[in-house]
Amino acid sequence: MVVVAVLYPIQKAMYVWPFKVWNIVFIAVFLTLARYTFLLKHTFVARRQVLKIALMLLMFPLVFALIDGMHSFMNYVEERGWDTLTGHLPMGQKAAIERYIWNEMLFFGVGSIIAAPVFAGRLMMSIWRTRNRGTV
Repeated sequence: MVVVAVLYPIQKAMYVWPFKVWNIVFIAVFLTLARYTFLLKHTFVARRQVLKIALMLLMFPLVFALIDGMHSFMNYVEERGWDTLTGHLPMGQKAAIERYIWNEMLFFGVGSIIAAPVFAGRLMMSIWRTRNRGTV
């Protein structure tokens, strides 16, 4: 629901949005990892040590993939400009949708890049707590 709500203004205004998949990934990763970071003890992952270790190790390549996606977006805007994406829009709407896209991609992109190592740290702390204290 959140993905649809966030992407609705972009889908409504744009003919082509080449970063739709990355946008969905950024939103889903950010929301999922932020939620699991704070509510880990209430999830199915809480008592599964092997799964926590596997997820912790998967966070490293995930961070690099997210950085690559963010770099692709910023590089596209820097090299080709906004006109290739929003050139068909009237001037007032063009500026508004460009600002919205930029802010939304930066928020969810950087948020997901930060959330992945924080989640890995939370998993490490949970593994230690489960082994030494019996809590999550």
